[in-house]
Amino acid sequence: MRLCDGEPGKTYEVCAIHLAMQMERRLEALGLTPGGKIQILGKKPRGAMIVKFRGSRFALGKRMTEKIQIREGAEQ
Repeated sequence: MRLCDGEPGKTYEVCAIHLAMQMERRLEALGLTPGGKIQILGKKPRGAMIVKFRGSRFALGKRMTEKIQIREGAEQ
C-alpha cells in the first residue's frame, strides 16, 4: 500500500521509494530507507502527512506520500 493510505498512529515498514533520484537520495540521507520503520503522526486535509522515522518528525507532501510503498506489520 502507499504511505498516503496509512492510518495515523500506526507504524509501518517502508518497502520501496519511487521518487526522482535526487529526492530519493535526500530521504535516504535523512534515514528513510527500504526496510526502515515509519510512523504516521498525522494527516492534513489536503494530503500532507506528519511522519516520524529515525527519531525525527518530518512533513511530507501528498505527491511524495503517494510514491512511498509501505506494508503493515512493523513493530512499534
